[in-house]
Amino acid sequence: MPRVILASASYDHTIRLWEAPSGLCYRTIQYSDHQVNKLEILPDKQYLAAAGNPHVRLFEINTNNPNPVTSFDGHTGNVTALGFHRDGKWMYTGSEDKTIKIWDLRAPNCQREYECNAAVNTVVLHPNQAELISGDQQGNIRVWDLTANACSRELVPAGAVGVRSLSVSQDATRLVAANNSGACFIWRLSHAEPRGNEGVAFEPLRRLQAHDTYVLKVALSPDGAKLATTSADHTVKLWSMADFSLLKTLTGHQRWVWDAVFSHDSDFLVTASSDQSLRLWDLEQGETIRQYTGHNKAVVCVALNEELAGER
Repeated sequence: MPRVILASASYDHTIRLWEAPSGLCYRTIQYSDHQVNKLEILPDKQYLAAAGNPHVRLFEINTNNPNPVTSFDGHTGNVTALGFHRDGKWMYTGSEDKTIKIWDLRAPNCQREYECNAAVNTVVLHPNQAELISGDQQGNIRVWDLTANACSRELVPAGAVGVRSLSVSQDATRLVAANNSGACFIWRLSHAEPRGNEGVAFEPLRRLQAHDTYVLKVALSPDGAKLATTSADHTVKLWSMADFSLLKTLTGHQRWVWDAVFSHDSDFLVTASSDQSLRLWDLEQGETIRQYTGHNKAVVCVALNEELAGER
């Protein structure tokens, strides 16, 4: 089967690459100048992008080169959001400096900048590849139309409660937002046809009080059937997107759970925690089937490429 790429980053100023089946770390990259806030694997699977303060740096995955091959400089604060066009032609970033930037990967220059007037916590790319959706510390959700080069819609689901995380389904029909009070908001997404000036439309479906404290990450499964929420309460919860019922509470982490990513087949979940570990969960059983240990401070982000089915 294709090789699994599993990477994590920690407050210990390292990025680690792991053998997913065995749990062994096979490569450690030093990232000494600051913490890493977000990791993403480029679509070509050749590079790993690490968002820090205030840079984004690209590292080669398939070599032992310890140095970044490219650095994207231009933000003036923590880079908290990071992602790529599906063809890998450009990258988007969001930062606590209150801006979203679009970068050309062929020449590391900022092509566009959007002013958000609040620290940006999260940005996702709509599957149509033509809109970005951002959430910020002042509670705003904004849709940025890349064709019109402007903000096309704005929502404030819970007043000035910071929006911590966003996830959009692969079929572009659902958007989930999580905030600092433990609430998740779920909308049905649609576009007018033909799409005039309205852009993406939001139909409220459900408000979930998912946790009693911060929700740190929301992730919709690739098949659209499940929603994972991670929290400062040390748990991960798995929800049905059919009826919004709680399917399972995953327990085992001893501290805040910062990040989560589904396997391609939606059967497994990898989580990162302040307890210095990653966990691989079998979602059918609701149990940890692998732990990844080696970091010596909080693990705050994880990136995964390729499915984990059969890797037990």
